[in-house]
Amino acid sequence: MTIEGMPSVQEPREKGIQTLIAGIRSFLAGDDVLFDIDLLDLDRCPSFRRRVLLAEYGIPRGYVSTYGRIARYLENPGAARAVGNALAMNPFPLVIPCHRALRSDGRLGGFQAGLDMKRGLLEMEGVRFREDGRVFMEHMWY
Repeated sequence: MTIEGMPSVQEPREKGIQTLIAGIRSFLAGDDVLFDIDLLDLDRCPSFRRRVLLAEYGIPRGYVSTYGRIARYLENPGAARAVGNALAMNPFPLVIPCHRALRSDGRLGGFQAGLDMKRGLLEMEGVRFREDGRVFMEHMWY
């Protein structure tokens, strides 16, 4: 489909980018996708942010963690807020599923694309919510 007045977009030729796009499409269609982390240039991220992003990448579909749990996993137990800040600057959302990190009380916290999108992604992955909007913490990681 083309829109009048908009430039056309060509499909990328690089195989890795094609694979990434196909993975994102599959993910958004509800499939369980584990993206190839080697396609991402994490070396451009500061060390702590890179460690946070890799920890977040390790949380499987259908599981959640908290900012504090991730901080403890990274052996920096007082860094829950720093974990949240690092995830807020995630340059690879969906590929690195920062929507799987929550506040310690099960509330959603923040999300670049908004809380409705975060909730929708979690529900798509099978995460259940209480009537008050908090996540049932049934499947925790870290």
